[in-house]
Amino acid sequence: MRFAHTNIVSRDWKALADFYVSAFDCKVVPPIRQQSGAWLDQGTGLRNAKLEGAHLLLPGHGENGPTLEIYQYETLVPEERPAPNMTGLRHLAFEVEHVEEALERVEQHGGTAQGLLTVREVPGAGVITFVYARDPEGNLIELQSWQRGA
Repeated sequence: MRFAHTNIVSRDWKALADFYVSAFDCKVVPPIRQQSGAWLDQGTGLRNAKLEGAHLLLPGHGENGPTLEIYQYETLVPEERPAPNMTGLRHLAFEVEHVEEALERVEQHGGTAQGLLTVREVPGAGVITFVYARDPEGNLIELQSWQRGA
């Protein structure tokens, strides 16, 4: 068994994919998906489902690593802006070398800060520097850097 992908349903899949490519060096994995039909309805439990989108290879895991799947359905159901403490899947985390620089990059590409840069010792694990941010559609992202004990 191995982890395959995480999905984000987007209002504008192309713009959101461009954000992750620009801010996190993700790479588009061809082909662009354009999917519909009885098989998609059956698997998703939706009626008349139609979507378009792409898989993005996440950095740091090689060519066969997990992907971030960004899809846009023809019919969307709006959701309230997720809070960090809402139940369910809540954020993507990227381990970066310099959290402050990564946050600047997120902001340069249309994302926003959610919290403040924080440094905390975690007994037995090391020192974490982290901050929560949001992508251009409001999805939560954690930027983290670890200094492990010697």
